[in-house]
Amino acid sequence: MDLQIEGKVALVTGGSRGLGKQCAISLAKEGVNVAICGRSKESLDETVEELNAFEGTAIGIQTDISISEALNKLPSIVNSKLGPIDILVNNVGGSLSREDIQKTSIEDFKATFDLNLFGSFALMKAVIPHMSEQKWGRIINIASIWGRENGGNISYMSAKAALIGATKNTAISLAKDGILVNSIAPGSIEHPGGSWERFQNENPQDVVENFIETNLPMGKFGWPEPVGDVVAFLSSERASLITGACIVVDGGQSHSMI
Repeated sequence: MDLQIEGKVALVTGGSRGLGKQCAISLAKEGVNVAICGRSKESLDETVEELNAFEGTAIGIQTDISISEALNKLPSIVNSKLGPIDILVNNVGGSLSREDIQKTSIEDFKATFDLNLFGSFALMKAVIPHMSEQKWGRIINIASIWGRENGGNISYMSAKAALIGATKNTAISLAKDGILVNSIAPGSIEHPGGSWERFQNENPQDVVENFIETNLPMGKFGWPEPVGDVVAFLSSERASLITGACIVVDGGQSHSMI
């Protein structure tokens, strides 16, 4: 299937490893010119080398988007090296607190929103003018099934729910401008250096097996490639009627029917 996005320019935040890396790979396979950002120069260089095996051009930008000054400079850096951003994948996320409300400080709660929501919000605002001018653009925000239903800690769950809400509202407001805005809600996806790999390494085998039996209908953790391929599809002309959606990629893990 020709996704008709060859030559487009994409920015993938947190694109040097895990889900972000796979999103970048899936886009690069379609001939997209991809900029990835991350904090580790070593992992950025390794991923850029992989991406450059495909037809498009890839660059890595060492930065920390939790720092406002660095975040604000990011779009202009991409523009100067590859051109204006046509496709934005907001993948950076995580939680600074893994506790319930009684043990979570307001500072950590706010910081988790900074990481998952406000950085994505700022980058969306930065890329919209170019997308509106050309009447074409794609924005994909990586959320979580735990932004759709109960799960995880209060900070992460709340921030991802807010990201899904912001995605829907933005999609409606930009629909007539040719800009499609969607979110993806992955389930428990295992990848090197990720939280689910740590979960398996840090817990007894019976705890891991019980989690899988109780929560994962496929009998195993998810893997990054399906998430990346959904991102590539949502970035394409083939997805031209999909906007404001939150697409679940979780092997049946979540319970919500919505």
